[in-house]
Amino acid sequence: MTIEMTSNKPYLIGAFYDWISDNELTPHIVVDVSVYGVLVPMAYVNDGQITLNIASSASGEFLMGEQAIEFSARFGGKLEHMTIPYGAIAAIYAKENGAGTSLPIEHPTEVKASNEVDPAKLVKPTKLTSVTSVSSVNQKSEQAPVKTLSKNKSKASLKVIK
Repeated sequence: MTIEMTSNKPYLIGAFYDWISDNELTPHIVVDVSVYGVLVPMAYVNDGQITLNIASSASGEFLMGEQAIEFSARFGGKLEHMTIPYGAIAAIYAKENGAGTSLPIEHPTEVKASNEVDPAKLVKPTKLTSVTSVSSVNQKSEQAPVKTLSKNKSKASLKVIK
């Protein structure tokens, strides 16, 4: 009996994102725009792919959800919202040295007629949340550590608030 498992791509991409960021490098992803659900500015697509900087300093409202990565970024001065299903990510790597990995493209396999929608297979909507600056966090609270973006004048960086 074969047990069906979910994709390991969200876990691998999350681990590589953390590893690249922890080494103070810039994580980039290569996205195949032919995968269903990809929402990117098509004017910047070359040969069916787009490379995106997903560093916290380059994106806003960044969320690594269960099914996709969602964030906002500026292209040509215009703010764009992007949705990248994990199956569309062909690679994640550090811009500075190329360290990272390539991944297989995963197209959705089940497509049902509109009258045969299985509610159990629907993607749960994800909610984007804004990044909170360090100055607005109550530092005396007894919360678990929270990663927030610090806005210092040289560049944004992540700090752990305890």
